[in-house]
Amino acid sequence: MQMSRRAMLAGLSASGLVACGSVRSGGSKPNPTTYAPVQDAGYDRWLADFRPRAAKAGISDQTLNSAFTHSGFLPDVIEKDRNQLEFSLSLEDYLAITCSADRVNAGKAVLRQYGPLLTEIEAKCGVDAHVVAAIWGVESFYGTKRGNVPVIAALSTLAYEGRRASFFEGQLFAALKILQHGDVEPDQMTGGWAGAMGHTQFIPTTYLAYAVDFRGDGRRDIWSDDPTDALASAASYLSHSGWSHGQPWGMEVQIPSGFNRALAGHSSPRGTADWAGMGVRAAGGGRLTDHGSSSLLLPAGATGPAFLIYRNYTVITHYNASEKYVIGVGHLSDRIKGGPPLITPFPPDAYGLRQQDRIALQQQLTRMGYDTGSTDGVFGPVTRSAIEGYQQSRGLPVTGTPSLELLTMMR
Repeated sequence: MQMSRRAMLAGLSASGLVACGSVRSGGSKPNPTTYAPVQDAGYDRWLADFRPRAAKAGISDQTLNSAFTHSGFLPDVIEKDRNQLEFSLSLEDYLAITCSADRVNAGKAVLRQYGPLLTEIEAKCGVDAHVVAAIWGVESFYGTKRGNVPVIAALSTLAYEGRRASFFEGQLFAALKILQHGDVEPDQMTGGWAGAMGHTQFIPTTYLAYAVDFRGDGRRDIWSDDPTDALASAASYLSHSGWSHGQPWGMEVQIPSGFNRALAGHSSPRGTADWAGMGVRAAGGGRLTDHGSSSLLLPAGATGPAFLIYRNYTVITHYNASEKYVIGVGHLSDRIKGGPPLITPFPPDAYGLRQQDRIALQQQLTRMGYDTGSTDGVFGPVTRSAIEGYQQSRGLPVTGTPSLELLTMMR
């Protein structure tokens, strides 16, 4: 999925979560959304005006009729579009979700189960199998969260009433061309609320440009339970974006005390020998492996994890330009391949808590009978509501704000 666009689509507010396919903020239990079409006179007028434009673009009456037979205005999609920045996760929280033990273990299982297919795709497309698996894992939790929103209804709703009408109308044209080609039936063309589709969450224009029919059956099917075409399509997209087989996306490193932070940033690439000469070492203190020119990232500041990033980092940004997304996919791919967790801890958050403190606080609340939604150390509205419940029960100011003092009180 082309990501400068995908970020607009999914609203990955670092993942304000949503984002990234199945990524959602910990401790959050959004109300179920039905995505049922409703009558809307303005939408009907818009559709009547749209049909001649679609016909001019080469969409047949038959395709239009079948696409819109059960379509309609989806108010829930507009609600999602206008409220997608509900949460803003730190990189630490984002990785706690995208690289959770469940997602890593499921990825290792996927690598075993689909190993022959992923190896075949790697041989034909030149994109490493564990990276394709990580894209799959972040975008749809390995196909288990592909989305059930009717794409034509979602895109037409956003084109009619959304904030980026011209963009979504372009996506709608592309979706209709997909239907006209016969790759999928209208009732099977489902995805996320903003039109991202299938196992690897392609938007329609990216699908038209890069999706592949890997087995030659005449259809590029990214929607069905069989992930073959979806995984091959993700590899095709990365390949066309310039993927270098065998080169890492990046690697965790350690920087010396007093390191000049002005040397960090995407625009300051240097050779491995230069970084080593400045005291940069591999995570754990070993010598750097030379993978070519690289830039240094300090996404959590000088005291948090540091990364040298290579050309393949930039390639992943074509799928999604978010720094958190790229590091999430990259680190998940390393974990799936058998690599270790990050070695350098993140600094304390604004409340003075580290991840283990946040997990401990959720666990204590859960033991006391409060619903925190999860115990991953990521605080969403459910966890904050649980804190409020505890504070109220103890006669404390009801703020929903976590603290070390609160954790000590619970123990």
